[in-house]
Amino acid sequence: MLRIIDARNGESVVAAPVRRGLTRVEAHASGYGSGALRVLLVADLLVRALELGGTPVFALLTGEREQAELRAGATALGMHPFEDGRDLGAGVGEAQILHVVGADGPSPDGVRVAVAPAEWAAGPEEPGTDGVPAPDPAPDPAVLRLALLSTPRTEPVLLDAAVLGEAHDTLVRWRRAVADWARRPSRPVPEDVRGRLRTAWEDDLDMPEVLRVLRWVADAGPELPDGARFETYAYADRLLGLELTRDLGAPA
Repeated sequence: MLRIIDARNGESVVAAPVRRGLTRVEAHASGYGSGALRVLLVADLLVRALELGGTPVFALLTGEREQAELRAGATALGMHPFEDGRDLGAGVGEAQILHVVGADGPSPDGVRVAVAPAEWAAGPEEPGTDGVPAPDPAPDPAVLRLALLSTPRTEPVLLDAAVLGEAHDTLVRWRRAVADWARRPSRPVPEDVRGRLRTAWEDDLDMPEVLRVLRWVADAGPELPDGARFETYAYADRLLGLELTRDLGAPA
């Protein structure tokens, strides 16, 4: 059962208190930039985690500026589509509303999911401007997604060359490994591993812990069949959205 820290009082609350009750996830973001995209990413993770638990969800984007640019950025990062929050009022039958807000965002009534800032590091010849990255920071949008997932959502992120480089190398390594494991006979996700993954993401969306579990799976000994490693990564990627199976069928 997914639990979230409510930024209003610091208490842990059940994200979907009514079993299979419709839940609204509303992202509050204005102005195109890495911080606003991080708000949308956390909203996307909430939607994915709730859907994996069998909860019906709909996602909204509420803001005043550069909404088209934000939607385009969200699509590039593999996020679920967001409905326009300005066209939908309250009281449409949802059992719960989760508001995802940035550090300087609004203070709506209801459960608030806080997201710390994310900023680009300055390029070698230009000042850092939120939303204007240094040249060619992440040709694969999944690199940026992984870089943001690697830090707890309540901690600020500085997107510099080192952070993006580490995310790129990890993504390349995992995709190659997944493609290789897919050539072996399939095996189910071990129940203890599945439990560790769900425990991590159901604990206030602890994405760094989810990534640690995947690293453990990759480094585990021969007692863990490669087919089980493949199914574990494919299962976790339903939440992470990193296209970890993208290289299936590529030459070894």
